[in-house]
Amino acid sequence: MRHQRTLMIAALALITSASAATLEKGVLKIGMEGTYPPFTYKDEQNQLVGFDVDIAKAVAAKLGLKTEFVLTEWSGILAGLQANKYDVIVNQVGVTAERQKSIAFSTPYAYSSAQIIVRKNDNAAYKTLASLKGKRVGVGLGSNYEKMLRDAGGINVVTYPGASEYLRDLAVGRLDAALNDRLMVGYFAKSQNLPVKGAGVIEDPQAIAIALKKTNTDLKAKIDRALLQLKADGTYAKISRKWFGQDVSKK
Repeated sequence: MRHQRTLMIAALALITSASAATLEKGVLKIGMEGTYPPFTYKDEQNQLVGFDVDIAKAVAAKLGLKTEFVLTEWSGILAGLQANKYDVIVNQVGVTAERQKSIAFSTPYAYSSAQIIVRKNDNAAYKTLASLKGKRVGVGLGSNYEKMLRDAGGINVVTYPGASEYLRDLAVGRLDAALNDRLMVGYFAKSQNLPVKGAGVIEDPQAIAIALKKTNTDLKAKIDRALLQLKADGTYAKISRKWFGQDVSKK
């Protein structure tokens, strides 16, 4: 038993040191999708851009660190954090009680709500999850929104790697509706000229925060302090207005 305990302590020390080694080199490794506009995506010049990208860069700058972005599909992004593929996740990660059991979160840097998305010419009254029963609804694999749909029951949940895929299927009629963040609906409709629109908002605003390992308590404290500084000096408001025309740090 003592031998097992020694091995566990050694393994924990190895994991912690592996993460610390990157930070000691002056680099903050950041996990994100890179396929989720307007939060994290590649522009026409193949540059990684978005609201979360700007927030991540601003936080890293306050910490005196360079950024290294590691792109991965949402379905495996939390597992990648636990496997030390990156130090933090900045990718519209909602703070939930279930996630807090295994990972830590910074103070929230945004608030948003789940919204039902439909085709622009669809006048169906999709205002609640109950109204989606029996319908084909597209959603990101492993997301909060997938869980919400499955918990509601009676909905034909169709999962996709990213939002762009299921919104395109919605636009051409392969789906009846989709479910995602209300902040991204208008952006997609405008930037990709998709004939979609927001319908019912189905939850109270949810806190969005930077995710990191529970063992990284020092890093969490520094990130929390950096976020406060960004709000105090006006940097946060500038980033928020750039992408949404409003301050999304408020409920």
